[in-house]
Amino acid sequence: MDIVNDEYYMALALDMAERAQGQTHINPVVGCVVVKDGVLVGIGTHLERGTPHAEVHALNMAGDKAEGSTAYVTLEPCSHYGTTPPCSERLVKEGVRRVVVACEDPNSQVAGKGIAMLREHGIEVEVGLLKDRALKLNDKFFKYITTGLPYVTLKTASTLDGKVASRTGDSKWISNEAAREQVHTLRHRHQGIMVGVETVIKDDPHLTTRLSVGGLNPTRIVVDSKLRTPLDSNIVKDGLAQTVILTTAQIDVERVENLKKIGVTILICGEGPRVDLPLAMKKLGEMQIGSILLEGGGKLNGAMLEAKLIDRVILYLAPKIVGGMNSPSSFSFEGSEWMKDAVRLESLEVELLDDNVCISGIPVWS
Repeated sequence: MDIVNDEYYMALALDMAERAQGQTHINPVVGCVVVKDGVLVGIGTHLERGTPHAEVHALNMAGDKAEGSTAYVTLEPCSHYGTTPPCSERLVKEGVRRVVVACEDPNSQVAGKGIAMLREHGIEVEVGLLKDRALKLNDKFFKYITTGLPYVTLKTASTLDGKVASRTGDSKWISNEAAREQVHTLRHRHQGIMVGVETVIKDDPHLTTRLSVGGLNPTRIVVDSKLRTPLDSNIVKDGLAQTVILTTAQIDVERVENLKKIGVTILICGEGPRVDLPLAMKKLGEMQIGSILLEGGGKLNGAMLEAKLIDRVILYLAPKIVGGMNSPSSFSFEGSEWMKDAVRLESLEVELLDDNVCISGIPVWS
């Protein structure tokens, strides 16, 4: 049975914030709960970039009961004027007595200033309750706001022997329905989805989000050094989401113009012969794409891993053994000479999805 205390209310704020993942663009997801005399009087979540923040929704609901209350906020209240007024100012104005903050905001425009403003006005502030959960909830935002680079989640599904397809190239389906549904949730929660051109040529995917309740379609990103993406492929012609092609200067200018006329964005990432992946991440960040779900084949996965551009790995394992000396695997790159130099994952999470196992973790770079 849950105990009603500070942690109880902060967990509620975090639960609400988690439900809005994917819909705040490069902004963080934030939840706020307002409690007065042991009674929940206001709740709020940041729902969309440029709209009122979680604190505003919660305080609007609380009304006059906000005076003398405690506000539980998953991220430090902002203290600057952007597209919306400062939330710290609003908490002061409403007479909130105490604010409990899960974690500070690393955004240089905030970074402790919001907490300082509250304390300057006599509001009691406590920081760090359920901090680890709050940090993980906004890991994409924290990476983007501090580096300008997108947070990259590598997702792959394989058999127990590490194969992503049979020797004939057949890959439908390795994972089960529950795992595939979870992958579409990941698409909803990332701003971009990235694949290699071979995937586009072979499978002609839409790379959209297909959930029973609908979902947000990420920007489709294709790594295509020689600009071989077919003009009649689904990602070019379906109009369901923006498509960006990462390529090099060694391409046909006329083909570039044809793709641009259809609405495709072309980013030149290096002189060639291959796409400069670190440069590509920088350019995607400049486009305000703050998070990417990488659904590449073995070569692209390996190249991104070698370039240390992966922030999280999610692997779905199916209870199958396909064999085949030439069957493709999840990662295809030169690899480590010694086991001690292998890329290791930390902060592991393991989840059972019917008969599939999902293993996720953060790469540790030597």
